[in-house]
Amino acid sequence: MRVSLILLVLNEIDGLKVIVPKLDRGLFCEVVAVDGGSTDGSVEYLKEQNIPIVSQSKRGRGQAFTEGVRHAHGDAFLFFSPDGNEDPADFAKFIQHLDAGADLVIASRMMKGAVNEEDSEFFKPRRWANNAFNLIINLAFNAHPCRNYITDSINGYRAFRRTLLPVIEPFPLDYTVEYRMTGRALAAKAKIVEFPTHEFPRIAGETKIKSLQAGMRFLKATFQELGRKFKS
Repeated sequence: MRVSLILLVLNEIDGLKVIVPKLDRGLFCEVVAVDGGSTDGSVEYLKEQNIPIVSQSKRGRGQAFTEGVRHAHGDAFLFFSPDGNEDPADFAKFIQHLDAGADLVIASRMMKGAVNEEDSEFFKPRRWANNAFNLIINLAFNAHPCRNYITDSINGYRAFRRTLLPVIEPFPLDYTVEYRMTGRALAAKAKIVEFPTHEFPRIAGETKIKSLQAGMRFLKATFQELGRKFKS
């Protein structure tokens, strides 16, 4: 299977300099970067590394997904954020599951054997919030939650087949894109596979999403996707 690696970039120069040299480009039919408007030298560095760049026509993580699949040519797409959180050693696992017939593959930070960035903390607000939304989405969209419970519906480190696009498009513009994608794939009874991953600390900078704001967005997204489901 021909898999396109799509880098999601917005001012990640420090991460790019560490991560890009570690990328095994031979696993992919192409490597493409989607840039959301970087001003820190990320674009110039990617050009030096001979990685084609797609400039987003609009801001937003969901728009990055739209631009990525529009410009990539593979039979499947693997989305990767080069901020240090995600482990490029997982690439082969994604491809293995896609080759075995999975429609959507998610690197889970929550399942047994995974390492979450908050595991060493006593208070785990992000993990607890993610698990709450995992429960909601499984109850709302999963026909067999006991048999195939999705443990990390929100994580952006994922890959999916081109044939899944009619089910999961159109992508919302914002950062609820992965959560909504998971719900739509569940509702369509697509084959979803997860495997445990190791979430590392960011190499530099802080997350661009505020916790309270994110929670409200995901709650709103849940109701919107339920409305979409009942309309269809």
